[in-house]
Amino acid sequence: MARATPPPEPRPIRPVPDLLRAARRGGFHHEVGFSIDAEHSGHGFCTVTGHVERRHLNINAVVHGGVYATILDTAMGGAVVSLLAEGETTATTSLYVEYLSAAREGDVLSARGDVLRRGRHIAFAEGTLLGADGKRLSQAHGTWYIWSRDPAPARARPRPAPRRPSR
Repeated sequence: MARATPPPEPRPIRPVPDLLRAARRGGFHHEVGFSIDAEHSGHGFCTVTGHVERRHLNINAVVHGGVYATILDTAMGGAVVSLLAEGETTATTSLYVEYLSAAREGDVLSARGDVLRRGRHIAFAEGTLLGADGKRLSQAHGTWYIWSRDPAPARARPRPAPRRPSR
């Protein structure tokens, strides 16, 4: 019996390479209340800023860690997007966040993401989240997979040898 061909893996849509246009387009970071600061972003780096509101707080009345992760992921991902060629797209494959200090309601947060290395299919980035006073609140690093417009032709995968029952 022939095996059915699996459906192709989902691919992210092509991001807007112009960070100013991307900032106006919005996205999850915008829904959370933060925005790309195109004036302080460029080739290989991206800045995301916003004010801490009550909705960003956890039960301890400090900013929820997921907010830090969202801001840092957006800044680092924006930095990677700024380096994409026509026909390429990207998505986060790993994200590691370190929480150094808590922010509170009313604070202004600013995250900067920088690409450390961009290869053919993988980019490495780091990010720093600062309070308005310049205090480092969090830091992160991650990897992004990069797809080309023309995917490589599918290769037949060798099937593993059948397992012999153990005695």
